Amino acid sequence: MAFYHQYGSRRPMSEINMVPFIDVMLVLLVIFMITTPLLTQGVKVELPQTEAKALPPDQKEPLIVTVDASGNYFLNISSKPNQAITARVLSNLVTSQLAASKGATEQRPVLVRGDKNTNYGKVIEAMALLQQAGAKSVGLITQLPSKNAMAPSEKQAS
Repeated sequence: MAFYHQYGSRRPMSEINMVPFIDVMLVLLVIFMITTPLLTQGVKVELPQTEAKALPPDQKEPLIVTVDASGNYFLNISSKPNQAITARVLSNLVTSQLAASKGATEQRPVLVRGDKNTNYGKVIEAMALLQQAGAKSVGLITQLPSKNAMAPSEKQAS
């Protein structure tokens, strides 16, 4: 902070130096630009494309089981959501979560996110494990089709 005396005035004039402030802001900008792409979480899954209604936003956070292309299971509420878990661990975690929310009026939604290239049997196995763990209903997560994608019948015709 600099103090200047104006001619004929006895009060000091204070002025904020903006250069250090701008330097700090630029450093923060660079840090956020570097770290933001690294924050992408989740397992890379190619979802099948269908048209379906979205879930209402007022529901509880759903339990989401992901089945990747190689048939590994992942659970969004596990201690390490990006690490594959076994069927037994999946069943135990879901059972404990559903038992904890048993007193609530509505059961927590349970959803399966299956890669479109995975074995169909692995997705069905995940759904069966979830039902055995106490899930009353199990939903499937899909992706809306892109607008420029052609229907399968159109692809064959061209």
